[in-house]
Amino acid sequence: MGSHVDSTKRFSDRVDDYRKYRPGYPFEIINLLNEKCGLTKNSTVADVGSGTGILTGLLLPHAGLVYAVEPNDAMRKAAEDDLSRYASFRSINGTAELTTLPDCTVDLICAAQAFHWFDRGRAKIEFLRIAKKGAWTVLIWNDRSTENNDFQAAYETFLKEHIPGYGNVTHKNIDDTIVSDFYAPEPFEKYLMKHAQQFEFDSLLGRLRSSSYAPKEYHEHYDVVVQELRRIFDAYNVNGRVVFEYCTNVFIGKTA
Repeated sequence: MGSHVDSTKRFSDRVDDYRKYRPGYPFEIINLLNEKCGLTKNSTVADVGSGTGILTGLLLPHAGLVYAVEPNDAMRKAAEDDLSRYASFRSINGTAELTTLPDCTVDLICAAQAFHWFDRGRAKIEFLRIAKKGAWTVLIWNDRSTENNDFQAAYETFLKEHIPGYGNVTHKNIDDTIVSDFYAPEPFEKYLMKHAQQFEFDSLLGRLRSSSYAPKEYHEHYDVVVQELRRIFDAYNVNGRVVFEYCTNVFIGKTA
């Protein structure tokens, strides 16, 4: 049980930073879901591992019903605070492996920046259970670009050298083979989109703190980490700002 229970609590003390500093997703995703998955105002969508509702908020104006399925109480509450004004919003205390949703009710299952936390075998079984016939599953995550950007290359090196947990829990460990196994025997299509965020130093620090692997203020290495982040920022900022460029990965395939 240990690690799975822990993963549902990892972000509890990072919610404010997560809400403020995590990147959203390009609006093109909605156009893609309309075109490829038949997303309409009549669709029932499950956003699984919905966190603070970053993708949920994008989906809500374009769907009939969106179940935001999230096991972390603090993140789920943040989404409720932000999104309860939508009549189509339903907040669900559940996991990818146990969503609690009824059988055969969902047209589209989405998981944004969450797939690397799933027990993939059990999640697949659960997705098959809640999906209507012909339903789609869409996996989405933002990858920080580390090439052609000196600041981001330096930031990646900083994470590897100063953050012990970095590399253990990241979607960077998920390759197309793992995705292919998850969709099997169905095929899938992969789409890449560009996306960016700008940061001043304080917001860059907030972006780091929103990550599950980042040290907290009371951690013995926190001050060293902040100093090193400041050094990189000072070296690479332009007019007091640095840019995170992302490649948003979107995988689309039939659930079954």
